[in-house]
Amino acid sequence: MTVDAATTRVAASDLSPRWWWGFLPYAAVSIVHVTALLSGWDAVSGPTKLALMPLLAVAVLWGGRGSQWGPPYTLLFVALALSWLGDGAATFFPFLDDELPAMLLCFGLAHVAYIVLFWRFLAVRRLPWWSAIYALWWIVLVVYLWPTLGGLAVAVAVYGLVLGGTAVLSTRCHPAIAWGGAFFLVSDTVLAFRLFLPETMPSGSSALVMITYTLGQGLIAVGAVIATHAARAARESTV
Repeated sequence: MTVDAATTRVAASDLSPRWWWGFLPYAAVSIVHVTALLSGWDAVSGPTKLALMPLLAVAVLWGGRGSQWGPPYTLLFVALALSWLGDGAATFFPFLDDELPAMLLCFGLAHVAYIVLFWRFLAVRRLPWWSAIYALWWIVLVVYLWPTLGGLAVAVAVYGLVLGGTAVLSTRCHPAIAWGGAFFLVSDTVLAFRLFLPETMPSGSSALVMITYTLGQGLIAVGAVIATHAARAARESTV
């Protein structure tokens, strides 16, 4: 189902004044995590990174109160769970010599869940013409990084496709989701350069990865909560 933009705005205004409270712990831990990265506090940055997606799931549960559970929330929680596994690939897959393939797989599957969520359930408009910039982004990134990717070249290219697909389809959704998709793409772009062209990246770029990542995931979750309330409002208005 899709809901129009006017219904989305009405639903957002009808949300409980405290619906966003659940996102405060996520925002606070995100700030602590980024601060720890900038300060070199490894004992803090590791645990706070693993706490991010569980806290965001709790925020969605709080903000989504009153909405009917269904495929949208299922897909959103699957995406968050897979993102959590990707965040902690080194922790969750200690038997692997290199956690990068597992991280790419987990995040790739998370993006597939986001793609289905945006395409089937949260779209409110047609694709804007400017979303084509994401296709150009993928071409430029793959061509530029290809000589450095080695055996991961195909995996990174496929991951870039699903990441770009998430960003493209996010443009059909609530503005918060569209911004979230853009920030997520920026985060993974910076991460790609950190992984494959580290000599080109300034110090502190790991913090930029996480600032844009936490913003991206948080905005997608916020937009999804608003959109699911909008879907409920649309159903109730037709009864």
